[in-house]
Amino acid sequence: MSRFLLLAAAFIAVPIARAEESAVLDEVIISASLRRQTLEQMPTSVTVIRGDTLALAGEQHLQDVLGLIPNLNWAAGTSRPRYYQLRGIGENDQFQGAPNASVGFLIDGIDFSGVGGPATLYDVDQVEVLRGPQGTTYGANALAGLINVHTRDPQLEPELKAEFTAGDYGTWGYGAVIGGAVGDSDKSAYRVVAQKYKSDGFRRNTFLNRDDTNGYDETTVRGKFRWDASDALRVDFTAMFVDLDNGYDAFSIDNSRVTLSDDPGRDAQRSTAFAAHIEYSGFDGFGVESTTSFADSDIDYSFDGDWGNNAAWGVNAPYDYFSEILRDRTTWSQDLRLVSDADASAALSWVAGLYVLHAEEDNDQRNLADDAVYDTLNSDFRSTSVAAYGELDLELTDRTAVSFGARVENRDAKYDDTHDVSLNPQETMLGGHLSLTYALAERSNLYATLSRGYKAGGFNIDQDLSDDVRKYDAEYLWNVETGIKARDAEGRFDLQAAVFFMRRTDQQVDSSTQLDPGDPLSYVLFIDNAARGENFGFEGNISWNATQRLQLSSSVGLLHTRYIDYEYGPDDDRVVVSGREQATAPEYQVGFGVQYRDPTGWLARVDTQSVDDFYFSASHNEKSDPYTLVHVKLGYATERWSAFAWMRNAFDEEYSLRGFYFGNEPPDYPDKRYVQAGDPRTVGVTVNYSFR
Repeated sequence: MSRFLLLAAAFIAVPIARAEESAVLDEVIISASLRRQTLEQMPTSVTVIRGDTLALAGEQHLQDVLGLIPNLNWAAGTSRPRYYQLRGIGENDQFQGAPNASVGFLIDGIDFSGVGGPATLYDVDQVEVLRGPQGTTYGANALAGLINVHTRDPQLEPELKAEFTAGDYGTWGYGAVIGGAVGDSDKSAYRVVAQKYKSDGFRRNTFLNRDDTNGYDETTVRGKFRWDASDALRVDFTAMFVDLDNGYDAFSIDNSRVTLSDDPGRDAQRSTAFAAHIEYSGFDGFGVESTTSFADSDIDYSFDGDWGNNAAWGVNAPYDYFSEILRDRTTWSQDLRLVSDADASAALSWVAGLYVLHAEEDNDQRNLADDAVYDTLNSDFRSTSVAAYGELDLELTDRTAVSFGARVENRDAKYDDTHDVSLNPQETMLGGHLSLTYALAERSNLYATLSRGYKAGGFNIDQDLSDDVRKYDAEYLWNVETGIKARDAEGRFDLQAAVFFMRRTDQQVDSSTQLDPGDPLSYVLFIDNAARGENFGFEGNISWNATQRLQLSSSVGLLHTRYIDYEYGPDDDRVVVSGREQATAPEYQVGFGVQYRDPTGWLARVDTQSVDDFYFSASHNEKSDPYTLVHVKLGYATERWSAFAWMRNAFDEEYSLRGFYFGNEPPDYPDKRYVQAGDPRTVGVTVNYSFR
């Protein structure tokens, strides 16, 4: 606890020095809120990463900049992040059961919760991370919070630019952006983005004598069209196609980056999505907003189950396992809301809306031993969520305002599979928030929020699991937080800081067990309920333009978690984890960034990201080691072109992202720790050129 207090105090006590020549920070508008709000106005903990920072601190994928966001972690086991944890809450995987995310994930308003692989960074405008339950805004898929990726919108000014990247480990990529007005019109504009990226994937398979078994092959195409039909009507269309044809060969028997797999897997995701957003302000006193979205994702996830080959197993051969899961996930949603005019009332504003989300997922799984199929499961899942929500904001005084929001959601799901399991769970859930805001100055606010989030229950479908863990209940979360959001009068210094306490009821816990010591694919992952859980801590971000040339930034996330009244397993071998920290919940995450931009065009940026150790799972006590990563970028930029040399993980730190503890080595199959190693040091160059 003393470490928590010292780090939090040091963060808040950073001197707010000023320099007459310091640059001004842009105002930040949050697109994930129910109404147009600035970052300072939102009574919840938010981190926003703008496009210029994304370009300088990242390279290809959202994965590159996650270290800039306090109290955000992600579970590996995939080629790109797909499962996230905010404040220690979130899934580690989805191998079976109901696809039910704790962290909402949107790209341009399109729902990619649980399938967030398409979050490539090229031409992204900003990333918003809302921590804590977003029960009013987004409901069941945002128990822990919401990640919103917003790509650049069309502009009337013509634009044509290109990018080229090359680096070690077979890394190369190119992209282009074209946009501008449609014809001679000043009412409509378009923007088209295309990018290709490839890399070997930082592994060496010595058995197959290949470097690309864990490689990346990623294609991104996005298009946007904006039409200002009249002064009162705006229409936005978005379309995207993202093809991640990635390999997956990340684990090895000796926990190194050298693999022995004779049948490497894939982690491929092909997503096609569309969205239409309409705003109409022609009514007296209120406007109408409609967002319709559709997304279809085909996912092929497979892996070598024994991580080896018969030659390596020697006298213990044949020992050869392979697993493949084919997922086809389709979602469509409709959000219709009425929003009061910004100037309709000096004291009262409101939002009222209806939301429908329909999801379908076909999941086909097969396990092979010695190239023969011995276990299959084909399942169909359908769910429809219908929600009504509303929010009232009332100014009590010139400095004090209160906000109240509520959301009621009904979820009707249906599941069938080839093991003759048929389930039809239905639930009605209620969430919301009550917030009080006090204005210290024009752009500085104190806030206190009480919020309630929820997440639907579900089921585990493995036939060998005991009946008492076949189903799990809905989880509810109460969150109390208070914070400060401040910007100095000149707009050169931004501070966001919050402390929070969350109590989880019927906490959903990722657990696992190995049913057959001789079969690595019998290592079953399932979800269970703990009676309660607690998560509390501190988080904050600082950005300071010290001078026109020098920008400093810092992020701190401090987190304490524990399970309460949770144990599982057979009566004669109970596993007790009550009182222990929750999985994938490091106690600290600290980031620092320094950026220097010389008037002559030279630019340098250094980012450091330090992460404490964390438990890999609730079902064993194996932990990662603490680690610190350093990323560097140095280059030269003019108005038309730029060239940068970059280095990620500059000191080649060895660290682990995911870990298991089970038996996978014949003949005795002793339980052993296996980890997925993080990426090594990589270097490269990126060149951009603007033709207009």
